[in-house]
Amino acid sequence: MELRDKTQIMDAVAMKRALTRISHEIIERNKGVDNLVLVGIRRRGGPLAARLAERIEEIEGVKIPVGILDITLYRDDLTLLAAQPQVHRTEVNFDVNDKTIVLVDDVLFTGRTVRAAMDALIDLGRPKSIELAVLVDRGHRELPIKADFIGKNVPTARQEIISVMVEEIDGQDGVTIQEIIDT
Repeated sequence: MELRDKTQIMDAVAMKRALTRISHEIIERNKGVDNLVLVGIRRRGGPLAARLAERIEEIEGVKIPVGILDITLYRDDLTLLAAQPQVHRTEVNFDVNDKTIVLVDDVLFTGRTVRAAMDALIDLGRPKSIELAVLVDRGHRELPIKADFIGKNVPTARQEIISVMVEEIDGQDGVTIQEIIDT
């Protein structure tokens, strides 16, 4: 399987603008930031959650706790991934009980990753509520899951892939649509 870049849908400036807007929406929806925490889904959800927390702190003057959630063992396709899936550490170093948790991910597709993340969060405690923030919603849901905060809605074909790059992991920011080329 080979991938070919098809279209860039967000550059670094557009990503920053989307995250700033999402930060304002989170504050507005929650009438401030009391009892609010952000949890990014490992890999790219972690840096995105940290960026949202930075912007919220700039706006509200309050530092929001940020955690990173590894959902590997909660996935319903675990046996399809690898014989020995690589498990990373969950880094949620605060109490989730009675908190409003904003779960952060890069792309919302089928909803299965978010379902796994909610299962992992519930194992940590009983949040007051869980909200979902995603940089890109590409559709094709298989589960009844909807994002509360969306950077960009991007209708896609199933054979397309949304590739999100973040400076912290990839050395640059951007979002592209790639298509699968059969070779």
